[in-house]
Amino acid sequence: MISFFHFSRPALLVLAAASLLVESCTAPRTIVSTGKVTPKGEFRVGGNLAFNVATETISKTGSALKSAAAATVNKDTVGYSGTIDRLQVAALAYVLDPVRPSSDLYVRYGALDRLDVGYKYAFGSHVFDAAYQFLGPTGTVERPGGPAGATYASIGLQFATQRASLPSLPFLDNINDVLGFRATRHDIIVPLVFSHSFGAEEEIGAVSYGVVYTHTFLRYGFEPSKVFNGSAKVPALLEQKTNFPSFGGFVNAKIGYRYAYVIPSVGIYYQNYGTYQLLNNKSASLSGLTIVPSIGLQFRIPSSRR
Repeated sequence: MISFFHFSRPALLVLAAASLLVESCTAPRTIVSTGKVTPKGEFRVGGNLAFNVATETISKTGSALKSAAAATVNKDTVGYSGTIDRLQVAALAYVLDPVRPSSDLYVRYGALDRLDVGYKYAFGSHVFDAAYQFLGPTGTVERPGGPAGATYASIGLQFATQRASLPSLPFLDNINDVLGFRATRHDIIVPLVFSHSFGAEEEIGAVSYGVVYTHTFLRYGFEPSKVFNGSAKVPALLEQKTNFPSFGGFVNAKIGYRYAYVIPSVGIYYQNYGTYQLLNNKSASLSGLTIVPSIGLQFRIPSSRR
């Protein structure tokens, strides 16, 4: 068997990120919309590939990997120590803001002249949303309602929900059994988007920018199966409830022609995650920046109405 200690820290972080692609999820914060909502009767469908880079998660997980393996591999019981504290903080950091690649698929429909609705599936997270356009014309590529280069603006409301669990990292397959970690989260996301059209009604695309407010509601708990403080088993931490806001900005470019577009985007967010209760009457506070670059494809399906 290859020893855990033969892996360098950068290699471990790469392995961690790769495993998180399927093991962990967070609310998708990739903003690829423009200020112009989907015209009435039209559909927009697409998908995105992104990478979530959270500074606090990176700082809390590098030292936890080696400590976790040393404390848990091939042990039937584990004494409570700083290692267990770091494992709990790492588990929370992954759930709050994992360092990982992500992908999503979405569909949007123009319900009214200035209102569209949509659904996004982010492989573990379900997102339901609507957006209202309060600035700019409401025409279509086939029937323009304004000049080329028009300015648009909209505000959206998104609701995301998902379950989360401690990821399975190399030599850490039994960590979830040790900590008994469980968590669920819900996120409300409010993007304010401004855009400038390339051509009439975004026929060849647009450049967009704006700000985003997110509020996260988290429930979590620990039920350790073999963690002891001396001769006494450490009692479970019953379900805890907490919430925190985050603020950010983004820019994206929509480039294509009429029916198909490529959309590169980048967002930067700051969040004070708050203070979290841990086992054995311990606690930890977390905060940090998150950068979310992405690339996506979007297809426009015009209305059949004439």
